[in-house]
Amino acid sequence: MIKRIWLLPWIGLLASLPAAAAWQVNLSPGSTAIARDVYDLHMIIFWICVAIGVVVFGVMLWSIIHHRKSRGAEAHHFHENTAVEILWTLIPFGILIAMAVPATATLIKMYDSADAELDIQITGYQWKWRYQYLGHDIDYFSVLSTPREQINNQEAKGEHYLLEVDNPLVLPAGKKVRFLLTANDVIHSWWVPSLAVKKDAIPGFINEAWVIPEEPGIYRGQCTELCGRDHGFMPVVVEVKPQAEFDQWLADAKTAAAEQEAAAEQEWTLEQLMERGEQVYSTACAVCHQANGQGIPGAFPGLAGSPIATGDVGAHIDIVLHGKAGTAMQAFGGQLSAVDLAAVITYERNAWGNDTGDSVSPQQITELNQ
Repeated sequence: MIKRIWLLPWIGLLASLPAAAAWQVNLSPGSTAIARDVYDLHMIIFWICVAIGVVVFGVMLWSIIHHRKSRGAEAHHFHENTAVEILWTLIPFGILIAMAVPATATLIKMYDSADAELDIQITGYQWKWRYQYLGHDIDYFSVLSTPREQINNQEAKGEHYLLEVDNPLVLPAGKKVRFLLTANDVIHSWWVPSLAVKKDAIPGFINEAWVIPEEPGIYRGQCTELCGRDHGFMPVVVEVKPQAEFDQWLADAKTAAAEQEAAAEQEWTLEQLMERGEQVYSTACAVCHQANGQGIPGAFPGLAGSPIATGDVGAHIDIVLHGKAGTAMQAFGGQLSAVDLAAVITYERNAWGNDTGDSVSPQQITELNQ
């Protein structure tokens, strides 16, 4: 019986060999100059540590073998040796200097965010990112776009499962971009390993980071601070475009923002609000209140048949705009447009059998959200 138990770890190891072939133990070299500097620093420190380990454990092994008791070796008794004490002080000091010089040079580069050509404020929310292009009047949220059916194991997982968003952060290739990071609620951490950017987003503080993306493409990352129950559903996606394409995207984004403002002045039918509201709800609300409006008992209240969604419309608007203190209900007044707020409130009041017939207009939201 004991022999069988001893064999179990080896059986498990052999069974896992096919999966082990896909393991990557080392860091990735990255896709930017600073990322490669970080990788080179890592390798320098790694090989210094390997050399120290080889020397120290080599001496230990040699001493154990050649000075063992079976060979008649006897311990030598000595009290002080000034030369040895100086030696074991100078050698570690020299090693530390050899490590500190390249580390300091790399850190100085990493913290030098001067002369940036584009400033972007990144704000962490539970559980999404907000990107504001300072000086360009572009402001939008980036939310996980993996279908709930995949998350609930009702469909096969996609290629970029839990690493895909509706609106990626768009950057120009070859330009220095400075990030100003903060958070709205709890501590988050914005991390894109290929760009060598990992910085905490802390409420009430502004942290800085920067990047010069070299090659157009898609770069993926995640929030690396445990920020709540859906921490694992808060990916980061960066899309790097050539300068001409980025300029076109910038112009299109400004046009879309202007159209969004104009849409708030239009008249919307109940059917139009319901259609748009369902989309907004699935993106901003379903993660807590669930797609069927039933919520999660003990954690998030249901909206189907609830006093909020079927009662006074003013109270419903107020809690969506300003949130509820002491709960996970966020204030969406600064997160969604007037049209989206009107649409999602209208949807909640007429979905899942609520059928109040209420229609909230964007104009009402604009007046109350000032």
